Amino acid sequence: MREIIFISILCGMLNFVACQKKVTDYPIQPVNFTQVHLADSFWSPKLSINREVSIPTAFHQCEINGRLDNFALAAGLKTGEHQGDFPFDDTDIYKVVEGASYVLAVQYDPQLDHYLDSVIHLIAAAQEPDGYLYTCRTNRCDRLQRWMGSRRWEKVNSHELYNCGHLYEAATAHYYATGKRHLLDVAIKNADLVCQVFGTDSGQIHQPSGHPIVEMGLVKMYRVTGNPKYLEKAKYFCEEAGRLSDGRPASPYSQDHKPIKEQDEAVGHAVRFGYLYSGVADVAALCQDQGFIEASKRLWNNITDRKLYITGGIGARAWGEGFGENYELPNMTSYCETCASISNVYWNYRLFLLTGESKYYDVLERALYNGVISGVSLDGKRYFYDNPLMSDGSHDRSEWFGCSCCPSNITRFMPSIPGYVYAVRGNTLFVNLYMGNEGQITLEGQPVRIKQETRYPWEGRIKLTLDHSPASSFTLALRIPGWVQQQPLPGTLYTYLDKDTPSYTISLNGKTVKPEVRNGYALLRGDWKGNDQIVLNLPMQVRKVIADPQVIDDRNKYALIYGPIVYCVEASDHDGYALDLFTEEDTPFSPEFKPDLLHGVMTLKGQGYHLLSDGHTTLPTSVTAIPYYAWDNRGANEMNVWIPYTREASIPRRTETLASQAQASVSIPYGGYGLNDRFEPRNSADKSMQFHNWWQCFGTEEWAQYEWDQPMTLTEASVYWLELGHYDIDFQLPVSWRLEYKAGEKWLPVKNTDPYEIAKDKYCTVHFQPVRTKALRLTAQLQEGKSAGILEWKVR
Repeated sequence: MREIIFISILCGMLNFVACQKKVTDYPIQPVNFTQVHLADSFWSPKLSINREVSIPTAFHQCEINGRLDNFALAAGLKTGEHQGDFPFDDTDIYKVVEGASYVLAVQYDPQLDHYLDSVIHLIAAAQEPDGYLYTCRTNRCDRLQRWMGSRRWEKVNSHELYNCGHLYEAATAHYYATGKRHLLDVAIKNADLVCQVFGTDSGQIHQPSGHPIVEMGLVKMYRVTGNPKYLEKAKYFCEEAGRLSDGRPASPYSQDHKPIKEQDEAVGHAVRFGYLYSGVADVAALCQDQGFIEASKRLWNNITDRKLYITGGIGARAWGEGFGENYELPNMTSYCETCASISNVYWNYRLFLLTGESKYYDVLERALYNGVISGVSLDGKRYFYDNPLMSDGSHDRSEWFGCSCCPSNITRFMPSIPGYVYAVRGNTLFVNLYMGNEGQITLEGQPVRIKQETRYPWEGRIKLTLDHSPASSFTLALRIPGWVQQQPLPGTLYTYLDKDTPSYTISLNGKTVKPEVRNGYALLRGDWKGNDQIVLNLPMQVRKVIADPQVIDDRNKYALIYGPIVYCVEASDHDGYALDLFTEEDTPFSPEFKPDLLHGVMTLKGQGYHLLSDGHTTLPTSVTAIPYYAWDNRGANEMNVWIPYTREASIPRRTETLASQAQASVSIPYGGYGLNDRFEPRNSADKSMQFHNWWQCFGTEEWAQYEWDQPMTLTEASVYWLELGHYDIDFQLPVSWRLEYKAGEKWLPVKNTDPYEIAKDKYCTVHFQPVRTKALRLTAQLQEGKSAGILEWKVR
């Protein structure tokens, strides 16, 4: 390996290495997270909880759920069956190893160091002689063949390369933290195999990565080793996407439908998109590929103008875990996967490094304070996979998941947060995020110590102290957040409901200054003498945000923000109800800090109404909004981000029905959501509320059923059928349907008195002779090659 002169790791191992051969790179360079020591009332406890709780419990979950056993089995160190339902479970180990390595880099822990050695021993032992590492295939887990195929690299979406990418990220992180090569050597052997197998030559496989991250991982391998073939292969995977070599079908789901440089709309799986375009940015910076840069900007504009949630989350649809159409931003069914928010941070960070424009940090900050940390409970033990902006009380965190990419991703991301605070370009020091810290930074060969003191995000006063010895001239670039400058988020999706024009102030050594502002940064240029003090005062006030009217689900509603924090109302503060709340358009809200609530939060207080079940009667009530990231830390309950300001836009309080009293089940292992939630569909394509669909069932006979604790007398059923096209699956009306009731242990057909109607955009109602039963089953015959679903099923 070439002599490595300098290694700097930032934000999930975004390394910059000066090797023997000088190469181009990002024009703005990061400041290593190990050079920034937090002393912050908001972030320091969260990083401590990640270190002391989340990482140890994640390793424990990997142990009890067979993740580590799979490596031992592949190594021949034990016997048994491969565990888990997904071929990418290996990455949970890699991601937690990466997070633990970051922790070691900041605070050495001999016990953790030794534990990582034992885990890495298993990983190395599981690797096949030629470098291949994919435990489910080594363990001959035939039940996962639908994912991985019958031979190596057979399927684009096998996640083999996804596993490789996370291996590389873990290996480079561990090497940086400890100087030990054993995991890096495993990664090098694997990366050499990938470089041999994939490429443009006739004897190589011509495929993109399927689920990207190998692109970023290969770039990190290049930065650590200096071996140019890793960068070349990262570029290959970026260029192969959408090239459709050898006649493979186009796949919008995997962003493999047209070449990167021709893409103009964000489509497909949101996490894959974020990881792919982060890799594209890395390649663009290192290879000076302007076409990749322009494509990234074009897609970013599409997202910020049409597809970005106010929380910074991306990905509107649960099915396909991806983007919907332009302006399709439902709230209760919003997916906003935690991993997608993390990928959005990665991507926007890289776009900033390419351009120096603060708008990318505006998105990054919003995602960081809302869409990312909402994914983990305040105690660090429970997680959200998806992060809806409205809940009927059925959404709750879990300790772990069968597909547990989000918990393990949180553990690796959190320790890297200090690395997002600063960046440098020439003699300019960028201050991008505001949190209490001390940074030790090198600026054109000279050491600079910078200290921040602040209670941000609850207060807007940030005091910065510079210590630069010897005295020198450089530029301090302070980011002025877009939310201060009449723009809740970049793009055209969101605006403020009010027309206030709050202003910020900057003082230097006690004197007010008005520096030039360029690209969203206030530029303070001067000869710094040492112990200079700058105070930035950002106006922290409650603001109401409205969405573009083309976002149907947000019409006549507003979201509350306070600084970078998005707020929600939760039933815990409103006598068990939140979805029936509404206020007047001009209702004032005042901030009130509650040190003993939810680990200390700023609440917003106002007045509003409950809309009762008749849709007319209102009940005055005080309204308390809490930070969105902190919801569901007092138990699962109703929650809403977008607050109606008209009675017509609000949801009347729901009352119990025969259907809602039943236990719903379906013919597939998952599903049944929304069948009896008592929300009225707008039409058969309504995606705003939960609905049931028979996912991955085509042309088959499927069922849904209700069961009651006591016998019920039934005479009528009404079904609202789903009809919804999607690039990954097509939900259409069924060919036929019927009802059966349970009599003893038998299912008997009801005696219907009118036909089983099949139509869209309406309830299809059938009457039948009275039956007394504890269970009613609806059976549907799906169209050939099509799936089907139900928005709501009522019974009387």
